[in-house]
This record gives sequence, C-alpha cells and structure tokens, in this order.
Amino acid sequence: MHKKIFLLVDDDSDDTEMFGEALASVDSTIVLHTAVNGQTALGKLEELTEKPDIIFLDINMPVMNGWECLKALKDNEAYRHIPVGMISTSNHKREMEIAAQLGALCFMTKPSDFEILKKALKLFATNLGSGLSDALAQKKIAEINLLNPAGKIKL
Repeated sequence: MHKKIFLLVDDDSDDTEMFGEALASVDSTIVLHTAVNGQTALGKLEELTEKPDIIFLDINMPVMNGWECLKALKDNEAYRHIPVGMISTSNHKREMEIAAQLGALCFMTKPSDFEILKKALKLFATNLGSGLSDALAQKKIAEINLLNPAGKIKL
C-alpha cells in the first residue's frame, strides 16, 4: 500500500509544528517532510525516493518564496503533476489569482484554530489523488479556495 506523503514548506516553526500535530491527529501514517523555504524544498525533492502526494507552500519565506518555488515546481517535468496548495495568513484576492495563474490547486488561509486545520487536512488526506479537486469543490471549508479544478491546471 502506498504511504501518503505531504511536504510543508514554511519558515514559521510554530505554524509547522501546529500543521504536523494536526496532520498526525488526522492520520498518523502520513509522512510529513518539511522545508523552511523554496530552495530547501527543491533540494529535498531531489533527495526523496518517493515524491510527495501534495505540497503546501507558504508565500512569504526568505531565500526563495512560495511564488518562486511554485513556478519552479510547475516548470519541472518531474514535479508539475504534484498538486500544490498555497498557504498564507492573508486571503487577498490578488494572491489567489497569482496562485491560480502559476498552477496551484488551491489557496488556504492559515487557520489559527487547531480544529479547523485538522478538518482541512483530513479533507486533503482522505481525498488525495484524482478525487481531490472534486472533494475540495464539494466540501466548503472557509479557509480553502479551489483555484484550478481538475483539467484546468495551467502548465
């Protein structure tokens, strides 16, 4: 059986810790890899023998921000198929538009409530694969905005 693998790219250690705790409480079998910026994430992807099923990218990070990393992922044949969820403390429409143009699957405002984060991560964990877009479209969680439904991801 394929183990589920998530990659979280975020320079905020508190947010990373909360994400990891929430994910572990949702499904303790999911492997979570983390990176503190886009450059570190790209290096980690090169090292991994099994690629992640989904990548969550924070926007504002040092060295290589989320936008630059998303562009690099979608420009790389080896990674462009991996769904990417952009995460941010803001929910500005312009940021969502940029994320959509660059090929992100969804945009998630960082929930400050642990239970909401768990609910969001459970949605991702239980619907990984071809059904993820449909699940995100059907299950309305205020913090998650579906950007590129299946078949409409810009490459």
